[in-house]
Amino acid sequence: MTDSLPAASSEDSADSGELQERLALLRNSASRYTAGDVHVKRARALRGTQPGFDRDAWRQMAELGWLGTLIPERFGGVGLGCTEMAVICEALGRALLPEPVTAAAVLAGGVLLYGDNETLKAELAPALAAGTLIPALAWRESVHDTDMLAVETRAEQTPRGVKLYGSKCLIIGGAAADGLIVSAQSSGGIGLYWVPGAAAAPGLSYRELPDGRASAELVMSGVEVPAAHCVAGPGAASAALERAYDEALVMASAELLGLSTRALEITLEYLRTRVQFGKPIGSFQALQHRAADLYIQQRMCRHSLDEVLAALQRPDLAAEERGALASRIKARCSEASLRITRDAIQMHGAMGFADECDVGLYLKRALTLAAWLGGALLHRRRYARLALKETTA
Repeated sequence: MTDSLPAASSEDSADSGELQERLALLRNSASRYTAGDVHVKRARALRGTQPGFDRDAWRQMAELGWLGTLIPERFGGVGLGCTEMAVICEALGRALLPEPVTAAAVLAGGVLLYGDNETLKAELAPALAAGTLIPALAWRESVHDTDMLAVETRAEQTPRGVKLYGSKCLIIGGAAADGLIVSAQSSGGIGLYWVPGAAAAPGLSYRELPDGRASAELVMSGVEVPAAHCVAGPGAASAALERAYDEALVMASAELLGLSTRALEITLEYLRTRVQFGKPIGSFQALQHRAADLYIQQRMCRHSLDEVLAALQRPDLAAEERGALASRIKARCSEASLRITRDAIQMHGAMGFADECDVGLYLKRALTLAAWLGGALLHRRRYARLALKETTA
C-alpha cells in the first residue's frame, strides 16, 4: 500500500479478509463445476435448438446458490453482492455455459428486486433462487435502440388490471422463460408488468443468435394481466430498469473477460504445441508480440473490472457514477474480447476457421455478448454523457 492511501482500519481489514475468503470459495466451487470441456461440448450440441440450454444444468446452478447470489435471504437467496456474482459470471464465460444466468438472475431478477411490489417479490424471487422459475426482461423495442426508457408499448387500464399493446425484441432467455417482465407506458409513466408464460406464448417467436442460442420476440395485442402483476409502478420502474441494466452490464463484462481469458489460454497452448519448420510456432517473434498484445488487453480488462466492482460496493455511489462505471467496463471488455477471439482464430491458422475448433465458439459468444445491452461505441458515448453530467452536478 502506498503512503498516499489511508491505512485500513481493523474493521475494514476484517471485512476485506471475509470477502476474499468468500470469493476464494466461490472460485473453487465454480472451477469444479466448469472443469474440463463438458460444458463447451454441451454448448456446441445445443446450438440451434429450443430453448438452447439445459433445465437440469439450471437446477444444478440453483443448488450451488448461483441463481440466488443477488437475492436477499428473506426471499430465499444468498444475499451477496456484485463482486461475488462477477466470479460466477466469469466462470460462465470461461466454460461457455449456454444458460441465461445474467439475463434471468441479474437483469430480470434485478428489475424484480428493485421494483416496489413486495408481494410479487415474495412470490417470484424464491422460485428464481430455487431454479424453478426462469424470468426474462422484455424491454427492447428496436434492434437499433438500447435506451431502456424509450418505451412505446402501451399499458391501458381495465377494471381487472392492464392490457398491453406493443412489441419487444431480442429477449435473451425468453425462449424458455416461465414469465416475462414487460416495460410499458401507462398514463402515469413507465411501468413494469409480470406476464406469465402461458399468457405471452401466443405472441412469441424465436430468432437464433450468432452463438446458436435463441432469443425471443414478443407481440402483444391486448394481453391482460391483473393489477397485482405490476412489478413496479411509474417512478419506481425507471430506477429499477436503470440499476438492473447497469449491474447486468458489469456481469456481461465479467462473462466477456472469462471467455476471452480462456480463448487466449487455448491459443497460447496451441502456439506451444503446433510445430512448423521444425520448431513450435510460439517461438516466432511476430506471434510472441501478438500474443503479448492480447495478454495486455486481457489484463487491462481484469484491472478495470476489479476497480468497477470495488466502486459498486460504495453505499454512497450515485446513479450517474454507477452508470458511467458500468458503461466503461462494458466498452472495454466488449472491444477486448472481440479482438482476442478474432486474433485467436487467426493464430490457429486454417484450423481456427473450422467449426470443429473451439475458439470459433468463443468468438461467436463474444459477438453475441459484446452486442447485448449495447456495444463498445454506444457505451463510450454513454460514459462520456454520464461522466460529464456527474462532474457538472
